[in-house]
Amino acid sequence: MSNMWDERYAQEGYLFGTEPNAFLVTQRHLLKPGMSCLAVADGEGRNGVWLAQQGLQVLSVEASAVALEKAQKLAAQRGVAIEFEQADLAQWQWGEHRFDVVVAIFIQFAPPALREQMFAGIKRCLKPGGLLLLQGYTPRQLEYKTGGPPLAENMYTAALLRNAFGDMEILHLREHDDHIAEGTAHSGISALIDLVARNGS
Repeated sequence: MSNMWDERYAQEGYLFGTEPNAFLVTQRHLLKPGMSCLAVADGEGRNGVWLAQQGLQVLSVEASAVALEKAQKLAAQRGVAIEFEQADLAQWQWGEHRFDVVVAIFIQFAPPALREQMFAGIKRCLKPGGLLLLQGYTPRQLEYKTGGPPLAENMYTAALLRNAFGDMEILHLREHDDHIAEGTAHSGISALIDLVARNGS
C-alpha cells in the first residue's frame, strides 16, 4: 500500500496541493490553541500544517515516507512544529482518550473491513467531548471521476456515517456537490459528504 503511495507522492510538487481542505477551514471556529489533534493519513501535510498554524498540537500519521518528507518540508516552510509518525493504519495503535480532535479528510483508501477498524480506532482515541472532522466522497463521485478511488465500496453515505458514529453526537452531516481544487489529484465538481461529531463518552 505505502509503495503505491510513495510512487504517487514522488512526482514533482504536492499531489493534493499545499492549502488545507476547504471543509476543514470552515470548522476553524471549533478549534482552539493547545488542543491535541490527530491528522489521519495526512499525506504531504497540507491539513496537519494548517492545524498546527491554528495552534493545535498535531500528530500527523501517514504510511508513505515520501509524503512525510514533503510534509516535514512544508511544516518547516510555514514555521510550525508537528509530530510526524510513519505508520500503516491497519497496524497502528490508536490508543484511548488521546486527542481533542481527529481530522480525517479523504481517507477512502480503506476498504470496508479496514474502514470499520479505523472508525473504531477514531472513536476510541477521542477524549470525552472530543471532535471528529471528516470529509469524504459519496458513491456518485464515480460519475465525476475528479478524485478518490474508483471503488463504490470505499465511499461514504449519510446512512453509513450515521450508523458508524451514531453513538456520538452528530453536529453536522451533509451530502453536497461542490467544486474542489486540491492539487492535481482532487480537481473539479465532486460528490462530497461532511461530518462533524462530538464524542459523548
